[in-house]
Amino acid sequence: MGRFEITAASALLPHLPEGCELLEFPDHLIIPGMIDTHIHYPQTDMIASYGEQLLEWLETYTFPTERQFSDSHHAREVADFFLGELLRNGTTTACVFGTVHPESVDAFFAAAETRNLRMIAGKVMMDRNCPDYLQDTPESAYQDSKALIEKWHGRGRLSYAVTPRFAPTSTPEQLSKAGQLLQEFPDVYLHTHVAENKAEVAWVQELFPDSRSYLDVYHQHGLLKPRSVMAHCIYLDEADKQCMAETGAAVAFCPTSNLFIGSGLFDVMDTTAHGIRVGMGTDVGGGGSFSLLQTANEAYKVTQLRGNKLSAFQMLYLATLGGAKALHLDDKIGNFAPGKEADFVLLNPKATPLLERRLRHCQDIAELLFVLMLLGDDRVVSKVWIMGEEATS
Repeated sequence: MGRFEITAASALLPHLPEGCELLEFPDHLIIPGMIDTHIHYPQTDMIASYGEQLLEWLETYTFPTERQFSDSHHAREVADFFLGELLRNGTTTACVFGTVHPESVDAFFAAAETRNLRMIAGKVMMDRNCPDYLQDTPESAYQDSKALIEKWHGRGRLSYAVTPRFAPTSTPEQLSKAGQLLQEFPDVYLHTHVAENKAEVAWVQELFPDSRSYLDVYHQHGLLKPRSVMAHCIYLDEADKQCMAETGAAVAFCPTSNLFIGSGLFDVMDTTAHGIRVGMGTDVGGGGSFSLLQTANEAYKVTQLRGNKLSAFQMLYLATLGGAKALHLDDKIGNFAPGKEADFVLLNPKATPLLERRLRHCQDIAELLFVLMLLGDDRVVSKVWIMGEEATS
């Protein structure tokens, strides 16, 4: 199971084994498994935390919550719950932050491996501007990350991401160590944040006065590559966007958290016009929902505020093939092309009374998809298949 060739029903049916069970789902939609390009599994228990912007939010909620992940049993319990939530919401692949503790990554990958999920994750690198109890060092971050890469990267459907939290919490020495890891292991990912919040951007200018911009800090340390996933990217200038396009780095568009934390409005149209790959991220726990349908809802609103419109098909693309391309996994997942892995989701457009009523007035598939993304959430996800096997959350 897991790989299948799509053909017309008339061509497929005569070749099915005798007695093969045929499942039919009238009035449902089957879509590729959705792909979350930026999310923090350790922040599951602090989702919907009140009242702060980015830097204060980290100090007030994030750092105390992440402290608990030195306990491998706690990390595994949260990882199991987190992965269950992803599946309940139709997400089958994600690019995931751990914490500074190697135990957090071991627990996450072990939980994902049990479910045969295609997941990307990494240990946070963070050696300054954070509580002592979360600090590593340039050398310990390098050694811990290297050991995790050698243990997990390429094992089954798992991949590793070198994960400096963001430039303010890493010294230049640590960022250089991150670049060294990318040189030594060129097929791993780089996953970090950039230009999310105006106060954050100003802070980076103070910490790295010799860099042209926030993004340039990463570029100078060799961290912008085709497998680099940069969350947010709200405050990039023209030179930054050209740099992203030239290096092949991708953007994780996180509208839910950008609105919740008050960070700003990402310009998805201008970014894609520069030839930059863009996927969508829920950014839990800054984002308030595990649902990429609800994240698409917010993406539509952010784009409206930017004076543009996302079509239903563009929103679906961001949640599926766009995410796969951002993660360089479009040869494996993201659509139903022959040879792709069989991760897919069954959606019920009649899952709620309002959806069922609204569905009566839909004139075509574009309108139906749009309504599903504006009004849908985990309730519309009826079933999920992973590599051709029905999943349980």
